[in-house]
Amino acid sequence: MTKHWTPLAFVYLALSIAGLAGTWSYNVIAIIQLRDFVGDWVNSGPAVSSLTVDLLIAAVAGSILIIVEARRLGMKWGWLYVVFSGVTAFAFTFPLFLAMRERTLTAARTPAARPPLT
Repeated sequence: MTKHWTPLAFVYLALSIAGLAGTWSYNVIAIIQLRDFVGDWVNSGPAVSSLTVDLLIAAVAGSILIIVEARRLGMKWGWLYVVFSGVTAFAFTFPLFLAMRERTLTAARTPAARPPLT
């Protein structure tokens, strides 16, 4: 079960799970209270607007990193992390991608994972 799972991959995975739980706990509260998501983002004042812009820029930069790095490492379906961030949360998908990236890098360093030289 722990094949190619490094401590760093487990840290990323834990952050991914914390991101999912943290964001969706507030999303569920908002859904139960029938809140207007877009209205709350726009009308809550400059502090929330600043945080929104900050997180949006970080998410865009992270999304670019995900796509470029997934292609560079030959990870199939890398773009799905970006798509799923719109359905779940970037705080979930980005650390999840980092965990899977770490596994890919570890597998590439493992001698058994390399094809034999002919």
